Amino acid sequence: MNFLHIGGGAGDLDPTTGFRDGFSEFVKKHKSKNKNIFIVEANPSNINTLKKSWKKYKSVKIFNFAITGKKKNKINFFFSEKDAPFYQLFSSDINHIKRHFPGSKIKTKKIATISINNFLLKYFKNKIIDYFSIDIEGSDYEVIMSLNLKKYKIKNISLEYLHLNKFQKIKILKKLIKNDFSYYGFGLDHNKIDWFFSKKKSAWNNLVSKLLPFIHRKHYKRLNILIRSRFDK
Repeated sequence: MNFLHIGGGAGDLDPTTGFRDGFSEFVKKHKSKNKNIFIVEANPSNINTLKKSWKKYKSVKIFNFAITGKKKNKINFFFSEKDAPFYQLFSSDINHIKRHFPGSKIKTKKIATISINNFLLKYFKNKIIDYFSIDIEGSDYEVIMSLNLKKYKIKNISLEYLHLNKFQKIKILKKLIKNDFSYYGFGLDHNKIDWFFSKKKSAWNNLVSKLLPFIHRKHYKRLNILIRSRFDK
């Protein structure tokens, strides 16, 4: 099985998260004996720690660049000194950092990039991505909306909704449903700030999902009680 995670951070070795990482926990507990793991992390400071967190797994590829929606060369990423040492918030949007660390000293690094579709063309041509997880601190919308879902075979998508506004949520839902994905509750993040979509049609779930952009996230858990499991027949 192929597992792809964009925004790997420090994996499950970051003490500021209680040594927890939703993607890591999901993959390491998954019953598949054939795991091909691909992790992209923009922040070069995290790469060595990320490698340590996956050292027991043979088929792991870790990439140090940023994934973007459109083709770019290098872009500036911003981070706060207060977020050391692993900088959970490492973003190309300086305002994203300012909102979470007001008044703090903000630093910048220039990071090499590759567009999402060029990345998939290079590493997943004619391959199936069984689980695709994305958590890239405010750039999730740009990447998801640029993703060519007709060209690349993806079975399941877990995406962070936390930084999406109402209109971005509406557009993402519309795109995923149009491409035969259905909503199946919370995604891989252990803090329940991801949505999970599977390429298994459920008209009922998609009807329920239309409420997501219009209600506060504190009500998502109650809303998810209404949806069908992706394991239901």
